[in-house]
Amino acid sequence: MKLSKEEIKAIIPHRDPMLLVDTVEEMVPGDHIVTTFFIDPDREIFRGHFPGEPVLPGVYSVECMAQSADILLLSMERYAGKVPLFLGINNVRFLRKILPGDTIEIHARLASERAEKAIATCSAEIYNHGELAATGDVTLAMR
Repeated sequence: MKLSKEEIKAIIPHRDPMLLVDTVEEMVPGDHIVTTFFIDPDREIFRGHFPGEPVLPGVYSVECMAQSADILLLSMERYAGKVPLFLGINNVRFLRKILPGDTIEIHARLASERAEKAIATCSAEIYNHGELAATGDVTLAMR
């Protein structure tokens, strides 16, 4: 299943400048998802992170992972229309720089779920130019 940015906006509540997913390239709701995000060199964050040598902040990488997981979970009927909230971030590792102008690919997979509490953990990876750039687990509550 592929989705455009407009279709993504129908699923998750995020909007610019905090919508950090451009497309869904592949998805099986409740199982796995592959998304993309273009790192626009004109983003305001690069004025201060870092002048002369801009790099995408790690918190943005984590948010890309979380939003990809949000789409994966909120595409499931039982979570449709909910607001996804961070409960935890674990095992995050940053392996390669993500630079302005890069297009990253985010892979997320449902790792565990407590459906009775509407809590799920997804394992995620970010690839940049085909190389693993970041990994982590995000735990979300759908409220």
